[in-house]
Amino acid sequence: MGGRVYDDVMDKTTQTPPAHQKPWQRWVGLVARLILGVTLIVAGLLKVTAVDSSIAAVRTYRIVSWDFATVVGTAMPVVEIIVGLAILVGLLTRWSALLGALAMVAFIAGIASVWARGISLDCGCFGGGGLRQDPWSTVVHGYIKDIVRDTGLFLCGLWLVIHPRTALSLDGWMSAPDTAMPPEEPATSERTSQQRSGAVDGR
Repeated sequence: MGGRVYDDVMDKTTQTPPAHQKPWQRWVGLVARLILGVTLIVAGLLKVTAVDSSIAAVRTYRIVSWDFATVVGTAMPVVEIIVGLAILVGLLTRWSALLGALAMVAFIAGIASVWARGISLDCGCFGGGGLRQDPWSTVVHGYIKDIVRDTGLFLCGLWLVIHPRTALSLDGWMSAPDTAMPPEEPATSERTSQQRSGAVDGR
């Protein structure tokens, strides 16, 4: 019973109807989940063990206030780990992938912002961060690589938002048909049987 209820909810809110998805798309979705999920988990773990550096990296962008940067730098690693785990195991895939994709948009916007303002820094995406003393050309090359990487991760998230049904996911396991209870016969079959019985009795 619980499996069928969960399946109804997932079909209406987080999943694409099976008829609209080909089998190979589920395996592409699995690859996208692994790439985006593992990346977010690693990024979060590297920052959560050095929260002070994470806060300093956020402040270096000079986008939010000093105090709000403390909140962002402290919360971001935890959020990355939670969202990454949800994506990795395929739990509420559409919504967790949407959060991951939006995070990539925010990271790309932040990198583009410091690039446009001529600020030389390490993005701090995987810990560390802070201002850099390298030649501007080297810094720009780093920005381009960061943006290309985050764009690829964004596309992984976008794929999962559009095609949330993936192979080897908790969503798929939890929405599997409940085999503990026998399937109910369609009401039309029951009415047909009754009509046939009535016809025999009439004879």
